[in-house]
Amino acid sequence: MSTAFAVVGVWAGFPPAHTWTGGVFHFPKGKSSGTHSGRNMATAAEYGHNSWELSIQVDQREGDEGMKFKLRVKGDLHVGGLMLKLVEKIKAPQDWSDHAIWWEKRSCWLLKTHWTLDKYGVQADADLRYTPQHKPLCIQLPNMKTIRLPVSFSCVVFKAVAEICKALNIRRSEELSLLKLSDDQKKKKKKDKGQESVFDEIINMDMTGGALSLYSKTMTPTYDPDSGSPASSTSLWFGENPVTDCQPNLPPEELAKLFKPLTMEDKAAINAGWLDSSRSLMEQGIQENDRLLLRFKYHCFFDLNPKYDAVRITQLYEQARWTILLEEIDCTEEEMLMFASLQYHICKLTLSTEPLNNSNEPEIDEVEAALSNLESTLEGRNADKILEDITDIPKLEDTLKLFRPKRLTLKPYKEYWFVFRDTTISYYKNKDSANKEPIEQLHLRGCEVIPDVNVTEKKFGLKLLLPVADGMNEVYIRCNNETQYAKWKAACILASKGKTMAYSSYRTEVKNIQSFLQMKSLAPPPGQASTDVESMEMNAECFVSPRYAKKYKTKQLTTRILEALHNISHLSLMEAKMRFIQAWQSLPEFGIKYYIVRFRGSKKDELLGISYNRLIRIDMSTGLPVTTWRFSNIKQWNVNWEIKQVAIEFDQSVSIAFSCQSCDCKVVHEYIGGYIFLSTRSKDQNETLDEELFHKLTGGQD
Repeated sequence: MSTAFAVVGVWAGFPPAHTWTGGVFHFPKGKSSGTHSGRNMATAAEYGHNSWELSIQVDQREGDEGMKFKLRVKGDLHVGGLMLKLVEKIKAPQDWSDHAIWWEKRSCWLLKTHWTLDKYGVQADADLRYTPQHKPLCIQLPNMKTIRLPVSFSCVVFKAVAEICKALNIRRSEELSLLKLSDDQKKKKKKDKGQESVFDEIINMDMTGGALSLYSKTMTPTYDPDSGSPASSTSLWFGENPVTDCQPNLPPEELAKLFKPLTMEDKAAINAGWLDSSRSLMEQGIQENDRLLLRFKYHCFFDLNPKYDAVRITQLYEQARWTILLEEIDCTEEEMLMFASLQYHICKLTLSTEPLNNSNEPEIDEVEAALSNLESTLEGRNADKILEDITDIPKLEDTLKLFRPKRLTLKPYKEYWFVFRDTTISYYKNKDSANKEPIEQLHLRGCEVIPDVNVTEKKFGLKLLLPVADGMNEVYIRCNNETQYAKWKAACILASKGKTMAYSSYRTEVKNIQSFLQMKSLAPPPGQASTDVESMEMNAECFVSPRYAKKYKTKQLTTRILEALHNISHLSLMEAKMRFIQAWQSLPEFGIKYYIVRFRGSKKDELLGISYNRLIRIDMSTGLPVTTWRFSNIKQWNVNWEIKQVAIEFDQSVSIAFSCQSCDCKVVHEYIGGYIFLSTRSKDQNETLDEELFHKLTGGQD
């Protein structure tokens, strides 16, 4: 029910002779819906010092010209009574149930119909609008297709996004939000105004009975609640479906027209555009038919299941694909070729397959999912010992190479005997001295784990950034082969979160890393012949970023993509999209959003990186991490709204404070609170969220 009229039926201020059904006022027999002669003549009391004239602009729905009315009111009149007076005066027999009063000067909706004008502070100089709460909004989806959809401009953005996601059949709406184009992106669009872009087309859509339909089509799709795809061939879309279809790959010249964040400052400018989830669209200056981007904001994808998430996985794959093609996230040449081969494979399957029945997709094992969910729920708390107490904690022992970078030295890697126990690496001169004191112990909790890998050159290394009181220490470890690398990297990733190898997710992590390495391998599997390049129809430059497209001739690029294709050609369409998302998640920069900040006591601007589980202080000139703080170690955080400064207290008496230079501090405050809120999700919630807790953690006090 509309917020504005939720209380109309129970509010005592309406005259008892008038009733309200279906959003339309009804009057008793013998009375007209207009103002009769007795009402046309105001009494002397009405003209007393307690009353005044109030101007209200009425917006019509179908683009009709607005109307302006003047009403004589008193300060003790309820907002619901004001709307009743107005509808009586309009004399238009139509459904006004979606209309509510908007106060332009104060930038607020008068949605509490039981509040009086005095309580809202409305006086004679107030210029009010009686306007529809749902207005058309142009929404660019993660797959870069733009739809025009009626959206609530009066409820908070958190709820508006939930409405949009429900209409698009995307589960877990709390992971998404709306993003305004940055000034640089707008300038780029203005500059290229004469050039038609494939993204400029807007598809008009409407919600009918909770489902979406295209105005230009003749059939309305119905979705199978189990598979997330159209229920039957009779209700499929004619032509392309903007929600479930991938955006075609663009030729290099089209790709070059799109905005690319070339610097950290550019990335910070993009991330400044997230809307405030605790305020409505109108309160943030958004007008009907404005263009906003719907994006996955929080990069912790809960319960991602191919059986139920066809639309969600496709849109997530698309967002990942465009971040790589537009170089919003860095990857190596080897990784770029792997992503290109997956895109080509997905593109080929999309064009050649019948409509998918995702109910045949294997469902994620419920026991493993429950264990994994339990682990994420317990992360960073004292209870995280539960699984370890009932399990023998395994350890790793092996000969590895280590290198510590020092200024003006180029010493090679040196071989040591390594022992990984709990969340600590100890290394010794050799295996025989392992029962003595170690040369050094590396405590990995809170560290950064950065891969240093080139499968083609058989290079399997890890870069560990270890937190210390005054910053981060760098340590490089080199493994001898893929198997060793997968085991040690998985152990390091878990240890960085305060977990040990006793967790069931260790085995899954090892498998994912091995699978990732296999995809990066350019050699065909044993016994499989290489593909004839001449017989392949492929515009190879479409699948890589412009930087890599310039580096190779078309034939060379095609050959290298096809070499990488050998290792993934057996995957189904949904499996290939999932692999792409997993590979994206494995990149060192995955999920890190950058903001320019000024730390308390510092005289220069620095970068703050916000990820799903940590904050990272980054040197702006080098782009290297200086210090990392885990969300699981946060005791409390708050904002001084007067000086716009965020202050955070961590365990062990560590505290930081910073002001935001590239955006309002509310954006950063919401990001931190949002990730902490998402860490509270669990399976037994049955997909219902504690919205009050979300606003408590993210809203702050303006």
